[in-house]
Amino acid sequence: MSILEIKDLVVSVEGKVILEGINLTVKGGETHAIMGPNGTGKSTLAQVIMGHPKYVIENGEIRLDGVLLNEKTVDERSRLGLFLGMQNPVEVPGVTNFDFVRAAVQAHLPQGQHLRLGKFILSLEDAAKELKMGSGLAHRHLNEGFSGGEKKRNEILQMKLLRPKIALLDEIDSGLDVDALRIVGENVTAMKSPELGMILITHYQRLLDTIVPDVVHIILQGRIVKTGGRELIAKIDAEGYDWLKAELGIETWEEPEKTPVSLGTCATKKPGPLRG
Repeated sequence: MSILEIKDLVVSVEGKVILEGINLTVKGGETHAIMGPNGTGKSTLAQVIMGHPKYVIENGEIRLDGVLLNEKTVDERSRLGLFLGMQNPVEVPGVTNFDFVRAAVQAHLPQGQHLRLGKFILSLEDAAKELKMGSGLAHRHLNEGFSGGEKKRNEILQMKLLRPKIALLDEIDSGLDVDALRIVGENVTAMKSPELGMILITHYQRLLDTIVPDVVHIILQGRIVKTGGRELIAKIDAEGYDWLKAELGIETWEEPEKTPVSLGTCATKKPGPLRG
């Protein structure tokens, strides 16, 4: 059983602090939902975990199975078992779906081990069929001309074939109609196991009706301010996030003005109180 541990994580971009002391632990077999208003750091957290180079870790650490990831590249993190289902998958003209996924799966094999092509083709066809992606998928260029729903299902197809230890799914419900959401939800739910931990980033209850989380976190102004069970989803669906204003003493949802930081001087910075 794998474990992702995030401790006291402070992150900046272009000299501005945007995550201010994130603590989160996700174990194999667990599904965590992260919710919150727009612009509060949800997608940023996923990108930082995956190693996007534009973000700077000022303090804290990210570990997967005890291995420190702070200085690891994106491909190194992927080989260690992380997967990011992107909010806006990019189009890659000239590279077929087949070639892309085959290269990715090969890169995750132990050194010296070669992909069994016949078995891979069958696995790809089975995954595409389960996701109802139609024939000809293998020969289409990666995400080129795909609808929003096809792009999101293609992310899940890659996840099915790569079999990560920890999957970060960033708003995989956006752009999906009711039928596509059901298909994605059923496929992700079918992948649940003690060997897979998941983080679902979403705005909407409808995704969490199909992929039921074990834990729900609310992130606001770069921090996790509330953690609970499914009762939080129901409360958000009924009341939005306004009820947090009184509970946390926040008067506005606007992002606070961030003071530029001098990179390299914040290694011991302690996040201040939540600002309103």
